[in-house]
Amino acid sequence: MANRKNRDQNNNGKMSLEEAGRKGGEATARNHDREFYEEIGRKGGEATAENHGHEFYEEIGQKGGEARAEQSHNDNGNDGKMSKEEAGRKGGEARARQRKNNDK
Repeated sequence: MANRKNRDQNNNGKMSLEEAGRKGGEATARNHDREFYEEIGRKGGEATAENHGHEFYEEIGQKGGEARAEQSHNDNGNDGKMSKEEAGRKGGEARARQRKNNDK
């Protein structure tokens, strides 16, 4: 408890950036509903799409697939299903194709 109090205030006894951010996030969560978060997520996705090319989506799809495969490397019970790494790679490639077609 004392550690949190020390962390939440700087040397002048004022609120720290960490505490201000936490309180602001809590207030935002109280004042907005799911629709608000969906809207800002959509806008963020659109901005990301405008600022990045298909290579970006290929790369994050590849990395996501590799990370997921790494997490579950001990789980060999795929039951004939596509590996998570393969799914991530294919998802990244599909997204890149989609972006490429939309750029035409």
